[in-house]
Amino acid sequence: MSLERKDFLGLYDVKADDIYQILDTAEAMKEIFTRTVKKVPTLRGKTIVNLFFEPSTRTKSSFDLAAKRLSADVMSISKSTSSVVKGETLLDTAKTMEVMGADVVVIRHSVPGAPQFLANNIRASVLNAGDGAHGHPTQALLDLYTMREKLGRIEGLKVLIIGDIGHSRVAHSNIWGLTELGAEVRVAGPATLIPAEVEKMGVKTYNNLDKALQDVDVVNILRIQLERQASGLFPSIREYRHFYGMNKERLEEAGKDLLVMHPGPMNRGIEIDSSVADSEQSVITEQVTNGVAIRMALLYLLAGREIEDEDLA
Repeated sequence: MSLERKDFLGLYDVKADDIYQILDTAEAMKEIFTRTVKKVPTLRGKTIVNLFFEPSTRTKSSFDLAAKRLSADVMSISKSTSSVVKGETLLDTAKTMEVMGADVVVIRHSVPGAPQFLANNIRASVLNAGDGAHGHPTQALLDLYTMREKLGRIEGLKVLIIGDIGHSRVAHSNIWGLTELGAEVRVAGPATLIPAEVEKMGVKTYNNLDKALQDVDVVNILRIQLERQASGLFPSIREYRHFYGMNKERLEEAGKDLLVMHPGPMNRGIEIDSSVADSEQSVITEQVTNGVAIRMALLYLLAGREIEDEDLA
């Protein structure tokens, strides 16, 4: 079993069948979590390299754990510990890892297109763990997985994404995945944080959060990057919280069936109140668990090895 592609760089060109293949594979991977020994030999002999040129405790730890649960060898390299600080290029670093036997290179980089650049220049598979404001496909996939797990479907759902849509790689990847699977996507936030062209992606835009929340099944709340306020994209944190913060009153008005998501880390008391983050409708902690399953699935599918019956038995 494989995705029939060398690399996984984003959801912008991934069709529904491939997305469902990843979600179904992740479901099998998640079953491993219930075992006494939470490890299978599926990727024994394979080498996964994590190249993280941006700080990311959650995503990096998730990829590390995913690889180890599949029995792969893991090398993790950050910008501060690589020869990049001595002037070595990204490509030099990746090629060094390749000649050391890397089968999959997981990369997170601040420059959009960095994963594509690597994919064009090395033989190893490249997996995008976030590139600039362009995309974060594994986060979107774990969000899709969580929606399907909790609500039984994705097609026909009404999903609202709140926050800084223009600068959010999570938002972009979610929009690509959700629309491909037939969900209705809405976005809400200050006009300065919602690019005009986002409607060309097939979404509905709202500047009024209370209107946007009407009849919604899922709300995905993005972390507000505080530097946006410093650059004048919205007047103040207090004003953002008033108009776009998800609080107890809005949660109650939206109804008890609303699913609450957040990619983390959260700014409690700004984009989301603790009463919402810790409510029974919140699946934020489950998203973290599902992230490991999704990354296990992608590493397995990119490595291209068949899972033997005894490996998952």
